[in-house]
This record gives sequence, structure tokens and C-alpha cells, in this order.
Amino acid sequence: MLKRITQWAGRVKRDAVALWIAARDPRTPLIAKAVAAAVAAYALSPIDLIPDFIPVLGYLDDLLIVPAGIALAVRLIPAELMSEFRGQADERASRPRSAVGAAIIVLIWLLGLAALGFWAFRQFR
Repeated sequence: MLKRITQWAGRVKRDAVALWIAARDPRTPLIAKAVAAAVAAYALSPIDLIPDFIPVLGYLDDLLIVPAGIALAVRLIPAELMSEFRGQADERASRPRSAVGAAIIVLIWLLGLAALGFWAFRQFR
């Protein structure tokens, strides 16, 4: 059973990368691009909107919301394109990871939170 769960998690991760590729491909239909970009950005982001330390809800997005979003986006993309994007995602999996890329994503989230905090401070003071 652990092997099946590990394989499923690997497919979810691969499909998230494939959706990121699909969102940037001009052959992908517009609505599929929008859904794919949103799902991939959320799935690949190192920061969750619902932190994992919150009981039950913290893992709900990882176990239900992300796979459901991936399933929706995959249905919106033509099968032959999705197959091609999955192949590209498999190729990218063998590349080294970028610490700089992760730092940029964290910085973007921090800037967004700071902007939200600044806006809230100005609204409610």
C-alpha cells in the first residue's frame, strides 16, 4: 500500500509540473491555461494557504484540493498534449533543483503578505 501511495504522489507531482508547462504552451486552450496555471502555482508553491499545522484542514488541500484541481485541468487539456507535457515533466525531474528559484518564490510570498499587512494597517488604524 505504501508503494501505491508513493507512486500516486509521484504522479501528482509530475502532473503539477506538466500543468505548469501546459500553462505556458500556446497550443493549450485558454480556459485550460488559466486553470493549469492556478493549480500548478498552488501545488508547486513552498507555502500553503492553509498551513499544515492546522489539524485536519492543513492537509486537506494537499490530499483533496490539489489532486482535484489537477484532475480538472487534465480534463481540460487535450490528451495528446497532456501526454507530451507529462513527457517533458519527466525530463525536467532529472534536472538539479534551484535554491535561487525557491528563494524567489518565498520572497514573492513575503512581499505579498507584507503588502496585505500594509493595506490592512492603513484600512483599520
